[in-house]
Amino acid sequence: MTPKPTGTVTRTELIITRAFRAPIDDGWASITESDRTARWYGPWTSTDQPPRPGSTVSVQLLFEEGQPWGDARIEACVPPTSLHLALLAGPSEEDMWHVALDLVESSGSTRLTLTQQLGPGIDPADIGPGWEYYLDMLVAARNGMPLPDFADYYPLMSEHYSAK
Repeated sequence: MTPKPTGTVTRTELIITRAFRAPIDDGWASITESDRTARWYGPWTSTDQPPRPGSTVSVQLLFEEGQPWGDARIEACVPPTSLHLALLAGPSEEDMWHVALDLVESSGSTRLTLTQQLGPGIDPADIGPGWEYYLDMLVAARNGMPLPDFADYYPLMSEHYSAK
């Protein structure tokens, strides 16, 4: 089954949500513990233990070609509800992506909202499908399901995000 895009784009943000049946602490562990992030995004390391706002973490992007390492700076962290990151997406500080992961628990389920700030050079048609893919990877990894195929996301979902 081909996945359907679910995100929305405002003038300044790309917003995508996912929900899973789990308490918020378990959802938090899925986005902050290296062995758990390795299942859907990639493992991470940090010289600061535990990492805190201002810390830089290095993340291996296991599901990208060549499995490269990339850096992310923790901008804010309020366990178990909010993790805000600056991801280095290019060669300089101007290439930072500002991404927030916010969790809310209700009736035994946790809703994760990913919000990426949009600025110059950030095209939602390019990044929206990737975030859809990674959030579906998270849900599949949590549920013990087969991981999705990126070819089902990009470029197929680009039109959804370019029309916004």
